[in-house]
Amino acid sequence: MLMTQKELPIKRPQDSVVIMSELVLPNDTNTLGNLMGGKLMHWMDIAAAIASQKHCNCPVVTASVDNLSFANPIKLGNLLTIEAKLTRTFNSSMEVYLRVWGEDLSAQYKYISNEAYMTFVALDPNSRPRKVAEIVPETEEEQKMFEGALRRRQLRLILAGKMKSEDAGELRALFVKE
Repeated sequence: MLMTQKELPIKRPQDSVVIMSELVLPNDTNTLGNLMGGKLMHWMDIAAAIASQKHCNCPVVTASVDNLSFANPIKLGNLLTIEAKLTRTFNSSMEVYLRVWGEDLSAQYKYISNEAYMTFVALDPNSRPRKVAEIVPETEEEQKMFEGALRRRQLRLILAGKMKSEDAGELRALFVKE
C-alpha cells in the first residue's frame, strides 16, 4: 500500500463504498404514502458516516449537507438503496457523494430519487479534527468528481462565512475571465 509523508495510507474511492438498503414501511411515510424527507436524510447521514469512517478509521461528525433535491418520491413498500462514496479528502474533512434509488420490486422498476454531497470531519480521541488519508481517483468519473470537489468546498466555505469569494480561485475561474 502506498504511504504519504505522514504515514497515512493513500486510498481509493472504491475503498469507502457503502451500499445500504431499507424497506419503506408505514412508519417511514407521510400521509401521501411517500418516504418522509427527514427519514431519508437520516439514512443518508448514516451511510455517508460509515463511508467516511471506513476511510479514516476513526469517529466522524457531519460538517455540511449540500443541496438535497428530491427528483422522485419513494413509495410505501418500495426498496430504498443508498450508495455513498468518498470523492475527495482535504486536511481533516472528507466529501461524500450519495446517490439514492427507489425500487418497486413487484413491478421490477428502479428509479433515481436523489443525489447529494455531505462533508464529514475526522476526530481524534479528544474530539478535535484529525488529518485523514489522501484519496486517489481511478476512473474518469471519479476524477471529475475529485476535481469538482474543490469548487464545491469553496462554495460551502463562502456560504458558511469561512472564506471570502475573492479567495475562492477555483470557483472564481468559472465566473470571471481574467
